[in-house]
Amino acid sequence: MNMSSSSRAEVTLQRSQSEAGHRLDPASVAIPTRVTVRVVAICLAMILAEGYDVAIYGAVLPMLTHGTDWSLSALQLGAIASCSLAGMMIGAMGAGTLSDMIGRRRMLLGSAALFSAMMAAAALAPTPAWFVVARIVGGLGLGGVVPTAAALTVEYSPPGRRSFNYALIYTGYSLGGILVALLAMNWLPTHGWRLLFGVGAAPLILVALTARHLPESLEFLLARKRMAEARSVAQALGIRHSALENETGARAVHAMNAEKAAPIRALFDASTVRATLAFWIAMFMGLLLLYGLSTWLPQLMRKAGFPLGSSLALLVMLNSTAALGSLLGGAVADRLGSKCVVSVLYLLAAASLCALPFAHGTLQTYVLVGIAGAGTIGNTMLLGAYITRYYPPRNRATGIGWALGIGRFGAIAGPLIGGALAQAGAPLPWNFYAFAGAGLAAALAVLAVPRQVADSE
Repeated sequence: MNMSSSSRAEVTLQRSQSEAGHRLDPASVAIPTRVTVRVVAICLAMILAEGYDVAIYGAVLPMLTHGTDWSLSALQLGAIASCSLAGMMIGAMGAGTLSDMIGRRRMLLGSAALFSAMMAAAALAPTPAWFVVARIVGGLGLGGVVPTAAALTVEYSPPGRRSFNYALIYTGYSLGGILVALLAMNWLPTHGWRLLFGVGAAPLILVALTARHLPESLEFLLARKRMAEARSVAQALGIRHSALENETGARAVHAMNAEKAAPIRALFDASTVRATLAFWIAMFMGLLLLYGLSTWLPQLMRKAGFPLGSSLALLVMLNSTAALGSLLGGAVADRLGSKCVVSVLYLLAAASLCALPFAHGTLQTYVLVGIAGAGTIGNTMLLGAYITRYYPPRNRATGIGWALGIGRFGAIAGPLIGGALAQAGAPLPWNFYAFAGAGLAAALAVLAVPRQVADSE
């Protein structure tokens, strides 16, 4: 009954943590805008490089054997794409968990350096076997970029801008795809595919230039009880954090982390296991749709009668609307919640893909491809933001990393399904129906995610 004022303050703070998803009240953190801009810009650049890497295979696939004596079937071409995605699966799961153990900054820079070096190796590959090895090893680096960039962006963004800022950095994915398509349209017929892979090694320079400007996550340092480092980072960046400015906040952080399960085991707590499984299904289906469509859209549109230039232009349209759709969707999700926005966009993607084989005229085709872009690539960005915000800091990178890792099985399946349908000579509409079914399944999985107490909704 005679509780001291400091004890009452601590109880109040601990209650606010519980109600906000086992984390400090966001109001207790003041991050200067310049710091948010810096982190978002660096993460955007890293994901742009990843987007270039991921999109390049679909862009060069029609001419992959140009200038070589390689003889590859449609099924083999799909298998090569899937091998790269297998590396990304392992990279996402491993890097996400390691990021929650050793830090976001180190994992992000190391992952970007690895996949960039492997782009150069792929450009120089003398045989398909060497090419596959380079793509698999590069995939390990690619898989590590999103979990770490996502966690850093969310943790250095104001609570009311987290979905938008996540969507903003993920526009780099679409911008990378647009850059690949534009370069392919101008260089592929005359210079072949190797030059495009060589350009993909440029992020090695970016890593060197940004390393000293990228801060470690404060929330990670606090979760690991590295208080001295956290104070040093906060002072250098001009960040005010209640856990670093008074003993009550510091004790609350220690108590918060003392009884927490390991990052992976925490995904299966009674309070999160249903969400974890639903997110895994949604990401599996979403990435199946995304990678299957990105890999095979140029080929499918050529089969529909479009020339190579127009097929690549549709790839530009797919990625352009993805960027715009993710930004608009992110702003809406910050206001209305992620669940309704993500599920509706997946349903729109499925409907547009079902209608695409029956489009009349170029304009209608571009509109439907645009809707598909917003509902596939753009919407997967929003799904990633939803997952990242759903989990608390102690296993945030693990949560998004494992969801992306499980999702990579879908990403592996997407190009294989497209290759199998092409090899079997399936009617054109069935190629689109197969991917539309994945969009429908993703929407249903998102709707199954339980409401959360944390600040993401």
